[in-house]
Amino acid sequence: MYLASFLNKVFKKDGFILVDANNKEYLIGSPKKSSPIKIKILEKGLHYKLLFHPDLYFGEAYMDGNVIIENGTLTEFLDLALMNFGRNELNIWSYLINKFRGSYRYLTNFNYIKKSKNNVSHHYDISDDLYNLFLDPKRQYSCAYFKNENDTLETAQNNKIQHLIKKLNIKANQKVLDIGCGWGSLAIDIARTANCEVTGITLSENQLNYCNKKAKELNLENQLSFKLMDYRELNEKFDRIISVGMFEHVGRKFYKRFFTQIEKLLKDDGVCITHTIGSVNPPRNPHPWITKYIFPGGYTPSLSEVTSPIEKSGLIVADIEVLRMHYSHTLRHWKENCIQNKDKIIQMFDERFFKMWEFYLAGCEMAFKWGDQVVYQFQLTKNYTSTPVTRDYIYQ
Repeated sequence: MYLASFLNKVFKKDGFILVDANNKEYLIGSPKKSSPIKIKILEKGLHYKLLFHPDLYFGEAYMDGNVIIENGTLTEFLDLALMNFGRNELNIWSYLINKFRGSYRYLTNFNYIKKSKNNVSHHYDISDDLYNLFLDPKRQYSCAYFKNENDTLETAQNNKIQHLIKKLNIKANQKVLDIGCGWGSLAIDIARTANCEVTGITLSENQLNYCNKKAKELNLENQLSFKLMDYRELNEKFDRIISVGMFEHVGRKFYKRFFTQIEKLLKDDGVCITHTIGSVNPPRNPHPWITKYIFPGGYTPSLSEVTSPIEKSGLIVADIEVLRMHYSHTLRHWKENCIQNKDKIIQMFDERFFKMWEFYLAGCEMAFKWGDQVVYQFQLTKNYTSTPVTRDYIYQ
């Protein structure tokens, strides 16, 4: 079996048992457990699909029930697999297919305003009830900040919010813009902490309705304003700009446009923080399964892909912080919350949806643990004196 032969070349640490669609068993690697994980393939076509394009077909097979995992969980198998694959391409065939698909997508994917709104709605407008089941109470749907990996999700998300507020170095009565404000908790905490005026924009109607309701409940309508609009539609000046978990949806063609717009919206002594997932590898093509099922139009850039458009916009990179492992811990919490609420999610959608969401969270957890994914926090200014010359103000 060619698939078994290929996998034995890849798995240098630990191993598992592969059972093909003919019920024949193959030992892959050198399993450490007496009862190793067993992967059972139920469809013969997967013998070749998983060989040539595992990035797409393994996730689909898991969702459809054509791959069964015994003596372990999906997380345990993906942990084992990503530990062996690391930051590398799985094989030349998968690389070439991803390259072709990525090139075609780059040529045909235009995240104009209407397309961007449709992409956001695909993911964020499916059901507020779903997000209540796995996010923290503030509905922070981005990487948390773990001062200790044993921090609760709620603690780590509050750590993230306070860390970002300190980085912005906001003064009272300043005007702050939150691009891609989500469910508004960051904007709310900024308004409360810094006593300033905050505008949050989103392309999700569900999020907008939630934000406006929350602002009214908290009696913060005089400080908070939420709008359903694209960042390219704004035409006013702000003292501070923040964007958390939105840049991944901008699209490679529009990086220059994004930072040029930031430069236009930012006052001369202003500060912008852009918090985004990124890759430590050179530029590569987006993951096909994630693109197809979770984030259409999404892309996590390499550092080199971001710095060039920043430079061309005229902005200055005042600081870059790289968060390693923090998102792996965040995703672990989200995944565990989903698993605890499995029956509720299946009742809301169906079992295939639950498996899709589980694969999304577990796969991303391991990509941040073993793969090329990190989080970059860029602090951008227009001059050298907009922020203090050391980081002491952030940690005091």
